[in-house]
Amino acid sequence: MEENVLASIHSTVFKESETLEGRCIKIEGYDFNLGVNYPQLLKSMVSTGFQASNLGDAIEVVNQMLDWRLADENITENCSDEERDSAYRDSVRCKVFLGFTSNLISSGVRDTICYLVRHHMVDVVVTTAGGIEEDLIKCLAPTYKGDFSLPGAQLRSKGLNRIGNLLVPNDNYCKFEDWIIPIFDQMLKDQIEQNVSWTPSKVIARLGREINNESSYLYWAYKNNIPVFCPGLTDGSLGDMLYFHSFRSEGLIIDIVQDIRAMNGEAVHASPKKTGMIILGGGLPKHHICNANMMRNGADYAVFVNTAQEFDGSDSGAHPDEAVSWGKIRSSAKIVKVHCDATIAFPLLVAETFASRARSKPSSLDA
Repeated sequence: MEENVLASIHSTVFKESETLEGRCIKIEGYDFNLGVNYPQLLKSMVSTGFQASNLGDAIEVVNQMLDWRLADENITENCSDEERDSAYRDSVRCKVFLGFTSNLISSGVRDTICYLVRHHMVDVVVTTAGGIEEDLIKCLAPTYKGDFSLPGAQLRSKGLNRIGNLLVPNDNYCKFEDWIIPIFDQMLKDQIEQNVSWTPSKVIARLGREINNESSYLYWAYKNNIPVFCPGLTDGSLGDMLYFHSFRSEGLIIDIVQDIRAMNGEAVHASPKKTGMIILGGGLPKHHICNANMMRNGADYAVFVNTAQEFDGSDSGAHPDEAVSWGKIRSSAKIVKVHCDATIAFPLLVAETFASRARSKPSSLDA
């Protein structure tokens, strides 16, 4: 009897496995006995496990996004004559939407984003008000490294503002006010005398032109005619400046309706292109890009990098598969979410995607 019980327990504990050989990647990390080889280290992420594997998967998805050409697709009966032309089909690439929250522009990720925009590696940008003003302010005065534990009351008494472990002197915003108010004056004059209709994206392009600084991603967006959308333009120091300006010179109008048509149009008129989303953080930029792509029955590629959780039902923490249910990402799309601080993950991702391609084509770095 005991032997039968033991045999039953043994068969339960040591249940025979189905084979995974040839079906799954074997888990193994980088072998430092081979020396320090950063490209190989990053390539090993996919087989390391946990969020390293998600980062490795994200690198693969972005590379697929960048590799895609219309020539990869079958010619359909309703194709136009242009879409049948082989040279045209080879030239049509995936339209890349890049979204990010303001804290990333406060951080050194600004320089990574500036690199992508400078070399026209992305097609549409969406950010928050802070993602606009922080870029401009950094052209006027620097942000400094502080500490997460610095007490707010002490910093307030010294005129220092804390963003995580970053410090922004209040004087930076004073310089920003001195710089931007005369521009608002001129924009109001253009509105009245030249009948200029301002939208958030047009305001942003104007500010990019006016800053005239190569460290600014907004400057390069203006130069390369890359639209930068920010439907929450008043939610930050920019809103403060518009508020102050409205008391001294009433009448400046910024139309958000034109911009929602323009933003959705970037997705709707992407055909016959595929669209890809790279979204750092959550909130407004994440949803704005996803919602625009709903207008074309979903994006074809999606990479999310954030630390938000989905358990509270927020869109910020929502997994890409939730967006599939809304038609914002196609059911056939290549998707991955990297649960990681974007200041760590994004530069590594860019190194193994956009930047590695540029290294092999030096001429692509001509500004």
